[in-house]
Amino acid sequence: MATLDVTDVNVEPGTLPEKMAAWVIREEREGEPKDAFQIEEIEVPHPGAFEVIVRVMAAGVNYNNVWAALGQPVGVWRYGDHPEYGHHIGGSDASGIVWAVGEGVTKWKPGDEVVIHCNQASYEDIEVHGLDPLAAPSQRIWGYETTWGSFAQFTKVQAQQLIPKPHNLTWEEAASYGLVYFTAYRMLITQCNMQAGDKVLIWGAAGGLGVFATQLCKITGAEAVGVVSSPEKGKLLEELGITGWIDRNEYKGMMRTGDENPEQEKARFKESRRFGKAVKEILGDDPNIVFEHVGQATFPTSVLTVKPFGKVVICAGTTGYNLDFDVRYLWMRQKQIIGSHFANAYECYRANELIEQNLIRPVLWRTMGFDEVGEAHQLMRDNKHLGKISILVGAKEAGEGKTAEGPGAIYAEVGN
Repeated sequence: MATLDVTDVNVEPGTLPEKMAAWVIREEREGEPKDAFQIEEIEVPHPGAFEVIVRVMAAGVNYNNVWAALGQPVGVWRYGDHPEYGHHIGGSDASGIVWAVGEGVTKWKPGDEVVIHCNQASYEDIEVHGLDPLAAPSQRIWGYETTWGSFAQFTKVQAQQLIPKPHNLTWEEAASYGLVYFTAYRMLITQCNMQAGDKVLIWGAAGGLGVFATQLCKITGAEAVGVVSSPEKGKLLEELGITGWIDRNEYKGMMRTGDENPEQEKARFKESRRFGKAVKEILGDDPNIVFEHVGQATFPTSVLTVKPFGKVVICAGTTGYNLDFDVRYLWMRQKQIIGSHFANAYECYRANELIEQNLIRPVLWRTMGFDEVGEAHQLMRDNKHLGKISILVGAKEAGEGKTAEGPGAIYAEVGN
């Protein structure tokens, strides 16, 4: 496909054009991302009360829109915020410029530079006003469970989703981290109340979530051991301040498949014990926090390894969500399992301040053009990506948008 120029919108902030270019998924072409995603000319949405239209300068790629393309486990166009349009525009990470504001919006004005977090909930739900927006019945992930995501020239969001763009980052760097970083922040800082001196086991420590978990441990004063798939990934963790790391290939036998016979399970348990001893040797004690997102393959080892009265916090199950583990090690040693899902606006704001202060750095692998959105998701689908991908939308080229000194992102190949 020829390069599409989406960098010129021909209107000033405060005025919306009638049409925009957007990557659209429709029911009749659900399937491989390279086929499901197609560029269409779409009417630009208008903001309702407490809503904002943002001109997207760069967008981040996440696996949720691989699922959207495939139509698994459900066709997302069915339950977007505007299902009557019959389409899905994906994208749950973005940096951009406020272009128009709806009734009731007073904090933001056209021209403001922002990052968008991906949690939405109805202003009318009581949970939003005293418990947590994540508990609201209306809670949904923007750009996956909604129609107007970031793979378009303009996107429509709730005003509470906006956060000031860090001046020390380029557009593509600022678009790269929200979903994974804010998830890791809530898991460790809010759900586990991580403190200096805590000892943390991080699965997939060189992956999208893990690189932020590692950095949060470092700045909090917690000691951490990261599990990685190669010595090269271990070197990246050392750059990020990890206490120590373990190559998971040396403990392959601890991974749970779910169909072990008694003899195989006995051997697997023995390997988990050996792994736990290696973790303890690095940390000086058993971990009191385990950062989980792998699920079926690792969860039995997590429950076994965490210290009595310790916490296993989990946000995903990339190897499977049916967990099978020896629950005696949970109740008899009074351990806790905590589920966690993304973050609320306050947590996103606080986490973003750490990036503004250069205490946390995004980790970016590759920046691609707007005409490569389908290809970027196909790389993810085929597991050929080597880290976080950003998409240039309104930005003409990589490197734009940085207005203050700072180290910016780390550019690296990452993975579990």
